[in-house]
Amino acid sequence: MSGWYEISQAKDGQYRFVLKAGNGEIIINSELYKAKASAVNGIESVQKNSAEDGRYERLTAKNGKPYFNLKAANHQIIGTSQFYASEQSRDKGIESVKNNGASTTIKDQTV
Repeated sequence: MSGWYEISQAKDGQYRFVLKAGNGEIIINSELYKAKASAVNGIESVQKNSAEDGRYERLTAKNGKPYFNLKAANHQIIGTSQFYASEQSRDKGIESVKNNGASTTIKDQTV
């Protein structure tokens, strides 16, 4: 089963999306957007940029846990991963985004 996107609405009315792998695990989270259309644009940006390795920023949090950001061509962050136990796990997360990012399945949880 391939991955999919889910759009949801926060308590303050803003929108966000997540990309889930085929097993239902969240692999990236978006920022909050004021408009649903902006969240949809963010999904389109992930679809366009997820296959390019150079779009991934591999980082380590202050707590020592590896994570990554997916960036658009304009260097804006499109999505951020969870914290991983190892760099190897983070790199598998990146591969999962590469494999699932082109998905056109969008589950709108706001309707």
